[in-house]
Amino acid sequence: MVLEIADIRIQPGKNAEFEAAIQRGLSTVASRAQGMQGYKVNKCIESPERYVLQIFWNTLEDHTVGFRQGTLFAEWRAIVGPFFAQPPLVEHFTLVAKSEE
Repeated sequence: MVLEIADIRIQPGKNAEFEAAIQRGLSTVASRAQGMQGYKVNKCIESPERYVLQIFWNTLEDHTVGFRQGTLFAEWRAIVGPFFAQPPLVEHFTLVAKSEE
């Protein structure tokens, strides 16, 4: 499994609209992508215009090729892109350690 982390900065004063848009985009568009296993969205306490989006993918290519180079990405960006203050920083991670909860 691969974890995508997107560090997102939005325009000031757009929190409620962005939060509704990202939830809609994840549930109606990104969730249809092959290999997408789930997601989390967190809002920064110290910087309220900063969000961290975590998406769990089966493989790196499910995100970088299947989603990013497919038709769903344009739908996704049309929903969330208008709120971005700058392009998100997106990186991918593999699991090293995990607590058993």
